[in-house]
Amino acid sequence: MQNKFDTLVPDTIFAAAERALERRFSGVLLPLPSYINRVYEMESCRRERFILKFYRPGRWSRDALLEEHLFTLECKAAEIPVVAPLRLANGTTLGETENRIYFAVFPKRWGRALEEGEDELWIRLGALLARVHTVGAARPAPHREILAPRENTLSETARLLSSGVAEGRSLDELSAVLKAILRVLLAKFRDGERIRLHGDCHKGNVLERPGEGLMLIDFDDMLTGPPVQDLWLLLPGPVEECTRELELLLRGYESLREFDRRSLDQIELLRAMRMIYFLDWNARQRSDRNFRERNPDWGSDSFWRREIASLAEQLSIINHDGIS
Repeated sequence: MQNKFDTLVPDTIFAAAERALERRFSGVLLPLPSYINRVYEMESCRRERFILKFYRPGRWSRDALLEEHLFTLECKAAEIPVVAPLRLANGTTLGETENRIYFAVFPKRWGRALEEGEDELWIRLGALLARVHTVGAARPAPHREILAPRENTLSETARLLSSGVAEGRSLDELSAVLKAILRVLLAKFRDGERIRLHGDCHKGNVLERPGEGLMLIDFDDMLTGPPVQDLWLLLPGPVEECTRELELLLRGYESLREFDRRSLDQIELLRAMRMIYFLDWNARQRSDRNFRERNPDWGSDSFWRREIASLAEQLSIINHDGIS
């Protein structure tokens, strides 16, 4: 079966952009790094710069994509620095190619990568997330994933173990450690506040714009879950090694929004869930040519030895009596 992304040749991309924005484009077409989607920088004949994001087919429904766009538009309306999609000629923020690949168009925004450093930066990050979460709590997102073991980690584990990516001893060991992690997750994961989140809020998705401040980008992994998810991903290391940074994040956050500090003991559970999610997602992409070229060792015996060891280490952490 042909990968739909193989149909994204330059003629298709230019035709989609010109139809969506009702303007002519120059020959500038710059592929940008993206693990999941296909993203290009383009220039119109008016010298305007745009970013076109073509969403991976089958990953999100139309309704789920529109919920992502609505969230970012609501953040923009609240004067939160985000990059929101543009309204297209079809009257919505979501376009579709002739081969039924959804796409969105964003204005080009320059900024430099976030550099960890001053205490003030962590406080600003916390305040930024509090503003985003205030918007996120305003309405539900019924078509996005819910971050909780019963809602996604159970199915991710089952799919991974039945996918054929591991065999023999590797499969036995993988199955044992994943099932042990699941037992801990189901016993210790607590339901609390669930709101719309960025979902992938690591420092690579935060830009520093000189003279303007911090900007949050790429809401592609938006989901519904506990607010702590967006905080721990920003930390430069394990929680016990980042107590200062975490406290500063919380200082900024709590200056604008209440935070349930009891949820901090869920961080290592969330890390375990993210590890399983990432393995399952990779397993589903293993037939993609770009994925195979970037990850030639994925699925080998040596690969599984490393991954199983990492999972076993995380199991030991979440089994610790300090997590209740």
